[in-house]
Order: sequence, then structure tokens, then C-alpha cells
Amino acid sequence: MTDAPLDNGTAPGTPPQQEVVVVTGLSGGGKTAAAKLFEDLGYIVVDNLPGELLRDLADLVATDPVRFARTAIVLDVRAGDVPLAFGAMRGALEGRGIRPVIMFLEASDEVLIRRFSETRHRHPLADERGIAASIAHERQILEPVRAQADVVLDTSRLALRELRERIVSRLGDVRKADGLAFQLISFGFKFGVPLEADLVLDVRFMTNPYYFEALRLQSGLTPAVREYVLGQPVAGAFLAQLQALLDLLVPAYVDEGKTRLTVAIGCTGGFHRSIVITEELAAWLRQRDFGPVAVFHRELER
Repeated sequence: MTDAPLDNGTAPGTPPQQEVVVVTGLSGGGKTAAAKLFEDLGYIVVDNLPGELLRDLADLVATDPVRFARTAIVLDVRAGDVPLAFGAMRGALEGRGIRPVIMFLEASDEVLIRRFSETRHRHPLADERGIAASIAHERQILEPVRAQADVVLDTSRLALRELRERIVSRLGDVRKADGLAFQLISFGFKFGVPLEADLVLDVRFMTNPYYFEALRLQSGLTPAVREYVLGQPVAGAFLAQLQALLDLLVPAYVDEGKTRLTVAIGCTGGFHRSIVITEELAAWLRQRDFGPVAVFHRELER
């Protein structure tokens, strides 16, 4: 992974299109780490600005495209009425012809509680109800913003290097997308369902290669496991039904203005069946050319 600027699609010799990213999400979800990554990528990063000033910031960004060619704005509950501030800022940007990429970072309650415990930081909404209630309240407040996000990332199990790779990859996908930007995630149900998923598919009905010693230690990326999984008649029938469903859903999502779709495909451990089906779905989506497709096998390094 390099730190080269993202391709913004402009012709040589023309002024670059402004890159504005709004980084938002749950407290403890990784916004501070993401802000540092954007600084390393050459972005001007603005954090912890009162909500009342966000519209003014949007005006400043729009009127000085050279200075603010690449800008990341960190927005969270410290801004006050977050949905209101977010809407005003986004409206000001889009009114000036700038379409910001909205990135929402989150994590499971268990991970968020552990992070606050380890860092000894106080949750911005902390009161006598306790940390778990504060997290639940924050989820409720930020749900209208999450619903408008172009990229939703669950950082629960992401190392800093992986977070960096996912951010750069997903930003590139969104910028290149004419229709939907797809993120496909294979996972193991025993490790939890990915929070960012729009659609969750369960492939545990297929026979598990884990129970065959010759296949147990081979992942779904190997030819032997792929052949075993796809050799089951139910696998082909499932893929055909899934493709028919997406042929129906994708145009409808695009008509409704949706810009990203995250599909999570799970089996027991996330190492065999889910990987095979995810790779097959990714290949089909690329053939259909609905939009860019990113694949993440969450449990592969376990």
C-alpha cells in the first residue's frame, strides 16, 4: 500500500477535483486513528469543531480549492446536534459542487467498552447510567448519519495497518463508482456478524470442508476447497438465486440513491464455505459491472 494520492479522474493539466471526506462514527470507533492516517496521506484534517461552525468551514473549503484540495473533517457527538450539523455542512458543500465522502466508523459494544477501559478516557455522553448505556444512546443519535454514509467500517478486529488499507481501498471504490460500490465480507458466525453489513447471508447449510482432514487446513481460496464447496448442487442453486435477487435489488438501490452495499457471507468459522461463495459472488458482480467490488476475508488470518 502506497501513500500516493487517490486517482480523482481529472485529465492532466486540469485543476484536481477537491477531495473532502467526513469521518464520523462512534466514540472509540477509530476516528482518531483514521484522522492520523488522513494526515499521513496529505489531507488537511479538522477535528472537534463546534457544530455551529461546520457550515462556515464548508464555505471556506469550497472557496479555497487550492489550500483545501484534500480535506478530512472529523465529526462526532462533541459537535452537539450531530444530524443537524452534518446536514448543514453537507448541504453547504454540495451546494458548491463538492460531493463529500461520508465514512462511518464503528465497533461492537464489547470492543468499545474495552477500549474505554484500557485508555481510561471518558465517553462524551457518560453519565450515571454507565458506559454501555452511553454507547447505546450514541448509536441512536448517530443512526441518521450512519444511514447516509458511503463507507461503513467495523473496526472491532482491524489492526492499524488493516484500517489504513480498508480506508484507502474504500475511498477509491466510492470515487470510481457510477452505480453501487460493493464491499463483500466473508466471516465466521462464531466470531460475530460484521456490524457494517447491509445484507447477511448464511451458508452454513452447505457441507463443511472442515470435517475432511485433507481440507481442514486449506482455506476457501485454495482450488481443492473451492471445488469441494462448488461441487455441492445446493451451492450452484444458492448462487443462482442470489444473483437473481441482486439483479432485482441493485437497480432499485441505485434508483433510491444508495451508493454502497455491504454483503456479509458467513459460515461457522469463516474459513471455507463463506470464502468460496464470497469469491464467486465477487467474480459475478465484476462481470455484471454494477460498480467496483472490494473483498475482505475477515477470519483468514486467524
